[in-house]
Amino acid sequence: MQLKWLEDFITLAHERSFTRAAELRHVTHPAFGRRIRALEAWAGTPLIERGGAPVRLTPAGQAFLETAEQLARGLAQSHEELQAIAGRHARTVTLATGRTLARTLVADLLVRLSPLLGTDGELHIRTGSLAETVDGLQRGEADFAILYHHPSLVVPLDARQFQHLTLASDRLVPMARADARGTPLYPLGGEAPVPHVAYARTLALGRLLEDHLAHHPARPRLQRLLECDSPDASYEYVLKGLGVAWLPWSMVQTDCQAGRLAPAGDRRLELKFDVRLYRPKRRLAPLAEALWAAMARR
Repeated sequence: MQLKWLEDFITLAHERSFTRAAELRHVTHPAFGRRIRALEAWAGTPLIERGGAPVRLTPAGQAFLETAEQLARGLAQSHEELQAIAGRHARTVTLATGRTLARTLVADLLVRLSPLLGTDGELHIRTGSLAETVDGLQRGEADFAILYHHPSLVVPLDARQFQHLTLASDRLVPMARADARGTPLYPLGGEAPVPHVAYARTLALGRLLEDHLAHHPARPRLQRLLECDSPDASYEYVLKGLGVAWLPWSMVQTDCQAGRLAPAGDRRLELKFDVRLYRPKRRLAPLAEALWAAMARR
């Protein structure tokens, strides 16, 4: 059954004339008649009484008319809604990333990208774990993903389907609350174990740090005091003087300059990593392509 058959039938029921209805539907009289007969074949019963003028509906036709009008209205409304959604989608870009990156690098990036969004563009930020972020990009639920990159961190994105560019370099630095002289409350390298605000292994940074310390020749003595699944929470605990945590330099640089935090160890204990922007190789919507081009130029 085709939508045009319903529209033909509704027009015929209202006009009560094959000739007039065919004119309004912009088809020849014979073609119009064939479409009405096709609708009747689909219905399995006559809908029009033949041989009389003006046209009259059969009882089945009368019963079907209301249904046909409801269907036609519903489909027309759905079509309008789909067109509106398509229009909004073309002006919407979805970026998937981790919570810490959303707070640091992405926040800085938005300052540069906001002019490209204009008055009708919209950027959706979706945060989650590394696995959730990658999965969202693979499923087509996100246009872009911003992820940590390090040789020891596996990002399961097929290079035949996805491409990337490096947005920034950062490093994890062992940080502690600073005392009045600006020195760390918990300096690393002594004999006594230092309270450690650790990352959960579900975090990409947690896996990076665990691998880094496991193979480090100068690994400090640490007492695992807390485990957090959020660098933001670890940051707050370090600010309160509860222990040492390896935090992104982009997150703590201002606190170090203000004397609130201080590095707890030397540069050998730091861990460098990159931040990459990933996208599918297929063509994206114009706004997404414009954002990609802007980020590639940075």
